[in-house]
Order: sequence, then C-alpha cells, then structure tokens
Amino acid sequence: MKLATYKDGSRDGQLVVVSRDLSQAHFATATATRLQQVLDDWNFLSPQLQDLYVSLNQGRARHAFGFDPRQCMAPLPRAYQWVESSAYQHPVELLAQAAEQELPASDTSDPLLVQAGSDDFLGPCDPAWFGAESWGADFGAGLAVITDDIAMGADPDQALDGVRLVMLANSWRLCQQSAADLTAGSGLLHSMTAAAFSPVAVTPDELGPAWTGGRVHLTLQSALNGKKVGLCEAGPEMSFPFGQLISHLAKTRRLRSGSIVGSGPVSNRDGAKGYSCIAAKRAVETLLHGQPRSDYLRPGDTIRIEMKGRDGLSVFGAIEQQVSGPLDLSADPTLTDETGLAGDEA
Repeated sequence: MKLATYKDGSRDGQLVVVSRDLSQAHFATATATRLQQVLDDWNFLSPQLQDLYVSLNQGRARHAFGFDPRQCMAPLPRAYQWVESSAYQHPVELLAQAAEQELPASDTSDPLLVQAGSDDFLGPCDPAWFGAESWGADFGAGLAVITDDIAMGADPDQALDGVRLVMLANSWRLCQQSAADLTAGSGLLHSMTAAAFSPVAVTPDELGPAWTGGRVHLTLQSALNGKKVGLCEAGPEMSFPFGQLISHLAKTRRLRSGSIVGSGPVSNRDGAKGYSCIAAKRAVETLLHGQPRSDYLRPGDTIRIEMKGRDGLSVFGAIEQQVSGPLDLSADPTLTDETGLAGDEA
C-alpha cells in the first residue's frame, strides 16, 4: 500500500491512497483524513485503506484522480518524534579521518542517533530555505521508517515488527553550523534543519524481497543540478539495520506510533557509486588533496532523490527540491501562514 498527504491549507493535510505506479490517487476520507489517525489505529484502519488500494490499482475506484507529487506534503507532515542516525559507517569514518580524529569505540558498536525537529517537515517538492549561504547547506539522501508503538527494551526483531511505513528522506544539514552547535554543547540544534520526505510512504510488503532484515536492497539515486552524483546501494553496507536502530532508540523509553527513524545518508565504500551528501565528498577531497574542493549548496541548486524497484518503476516518487535563500519570510507563504556520477544526465 502507498500513502501520501495532499496539501489543503491545514497543518496536517489530507490523506490519499496512491496507486502502485504512482499515476492515480484517491482521497481516504471515508476511512481517515490524516495519516496519524491510521497509525494510531493501524490494525483496524489499514485493511480498509488496503481495500481502496486494491480497487485503485484495478481501476475500480470511482473518484480516482491523477496523482501530482507537487501537491504533497511530507507523508506525515509533523510527527511526535524524528530521529536521524548514522546507519552507514563509511561517511562517519571519512569525516573522522579528514578531521584527523579517531572514532570512539561506541561509534562502531552502537548506532549514533540524533534527535531532530519533528514539528515541521518539508514536502518532496518544497523549496529549502536557509538564512545564509555561509551556513553550508548540504543534502542527505537516505531512507526512513515510520513506526507503530514500540515497547521499551524491545529487541531488534520486535522493533522491526513495528515498522509500518518506509519512505525516502532528505535530511538537510547546515554543516558550517555544526561546530558552533557542538562547541555550545547544544547537540546539533541549529545545524539539523527541517527534513523533507518522499511523496509517498509505502508498507514494507510493497518492497517485496528488497525488504530483507530491516534493510532496503535497492539503489538510491541522487542528482545535483541534473547531474547524477550518487548511485548508492542501500542494502549491503547498512551497518545498523532499522530493527537495530529502533531497538537502540527504545532502550530506555517506549516509542509511540508516528515516530520516524532515519538511516542518514546512504554510502558505499566503492567510490564509483558516488555520494549521498556533499560532506562525504569533501572529506574524500580533504584526504586526497589536503583540502575540500567542492562547495556546499547555493541558492538555485536543485537536488533530486529517487529509488526505483526491480521493475524499473519509482517506488516512493522523487524528492525534487531547490535551494532558496537567503531566508525571506514574505516569499515563502508556509513561513507566515498560521494554518498552514558527475557529468551524467539524471
């Protein structure tokens, strides 16, 4: 089943069911108006949405309409919890080497989790607004899951059973703010800005055999300004699968339905696969040349993130965003509305 949230002027939007090929959609109003409602009563409401999904795919849904990802908010526009991780060890190692630092032993035995803001997410086609180019805006192409209730102390298998939906994530980060955040002892308060998610979130069964052991064994494609920069395999090198990430998060507390856990940028040790964030590329350049050669993102730059299934069809739809700035409240209505492989063509 594939679910999305359409913009309607409210903070939480309208829940829609989307066809497998992402061509058609249907409002889920007869069952639920918001995704959080479904997550809170999954066992009762999701079968009803599944029936609508089957009808939609068979062309029997009477009020279906053409699906437009540009009308989408994040599938879950605001969440009770959003935690980003560094599930892929390679970029963590690169950054440490470039900074001439050693990784603590805990960084290799336990996943690194960062609590980020969850009250305001960006839609898949929304512009990303930043206050200044000097903040060092960077994209972060990865995956994320939305959970059901998870008991405190749940083991990885139990935690994985609580995964309800999977989606793509663009975990924007302001890299030049990180040092100031850490110096102030405030974690990554200012450097972790609003994340964006794919147009649709899908139930794990939609991934078929690609969903194995809490990993998605498909290729994540990233393009910067229309040029492919990443063709990273998301499965094999995920050091900490989602079951382990969620279990580690629930070590001392229970999680409530609607919690989102992200993988962090996908990475492969094979440099020919490209990169899923500029920070990793800059780290490699520092190791090779003594200093980075790539700039962070600038106003006007565009990023596209997508994952295709083994049938060649887009699984989640694409995140397509443009960097806009400096921040201008009057130019972005969402900020003032109270209700609301380089050289290759992508």
